Amino acid sequence: MSADTGRMRTRRSGLVRRPPGGLLFVGGVAVLALVIVLSFGIGPLRIPPGDVLHVIAHKIGLADAGALSQRDISVVWNLRVPRALLAVLVGASLAMAGAGLQGLFGNPLADPGIVGVTHGAALGAVAAIVLGITTFGMWTIPFAAFAGGAATTTLIYLLARPDRGSGTATLLLVGIAIAAACSSAIGFFTYIADADDLQSLVFWQMGSLSMANWTSALAALPAFAVGAVALRLLATPLDMLALGERQAQHIGLDVKRTRAALIAVCALLVGSAVAFAGVVGFVGLVVPHFVRLLAGPGHRWLLPLSAVAGGLLIVIADTAARSLDPPSEIPLGLFSAALGAPFFLWLVLRRRSAM
Repeated sequence: MSADTGRMRTRRSGLVRRPPGGLLFVGGVAVLALVIVLSFGIGPLRIPPGDVLHVIAHKIGLADAGALSQRDISVVWNLRVPRALLAVLVGASLAMAGAGLQGLFGNPLADPGIVGVTHGAALGAVAAIVLGITTFGMWTIPFAAFAGGAATTTLIYLLARPDRGSGTATLLLVGIAIAAACSSAIGFFTYIADADDLQSLVFWQMGSLSMANWTSALAALPAFAVGAVALRLLATPLDMLALGERQAQHIGLDVKRTRAALIAVCALLVGSAVAFAGVVGFVGLVVPHFVRLLAGPGHRWLLPLSAVAGGLLIVIADTAARSLDPPSEIPLGLFSAALGAPFFLWLVLRRRSAM
């Protein structure tokens, strides 16, 4: 049999030869590391890559300052390094949460922003800001965002459960309704907010990493680590849920406990991302679909690869946001919406034509 004939039979049978997940992951991490280092030198103040590496080596004790200026050291280490770290955490959190929600709902159109989870998390954060709640200190806003995300995720699941025959239309309608209700509540809090809070509220609604620093980056790290590890441990249950809830239960999966765990973990990831970056939409929709084309639908590699690709996407978007119109910054949410909205429409039309 010739090679051409073999390829034709492979296409007809629906089988696609994909590169190994481990190879994709290593390659993705390498590309992400390169883009991060390049982003350190890009901005209103351009810094050569050699000086960037010199600053990093100096800060970790591998070289002395030499001819480096204190300005360059401060810009790279105090501004751009923690900002890039936070961008990776935000992008990875949203992408992994999107993949998890799509597995939970059994619907490829599920996304933290589209189905209202992001708006619920933002509502929790905005309420904490306007009402002056400081119960948990610096963790108050992340906790409030997590609570809002968990509440909306639970409500969406109860209203659009896949085992009740709910399809794409039901999920989208429920998500739109909940997002609208949350947006209305956010508008009310914006109306009653004082002048000191208005700037923060605009930040939440448009998305930005302009307030990133070492404190926020290190504060976001534990929530991401816990959520990422927990969601990765749920990879096999997610694959089982892809068969349908009844079938998954028949082969031994505790569906009720798995649902609760997925809701909590996805809410934790979305809540932490929203708490430190505001509303950044469509990352959880675009990235998992792109990764599935490369690595297939299995969650064993879908989740970690989505984390890498999501981090890469937000690092690139944030670098563009702070570089295209200096000294002003374009809101990060505008970039994600410009990318995600056409992609979402394409998915809807594609699914409609396939029916």
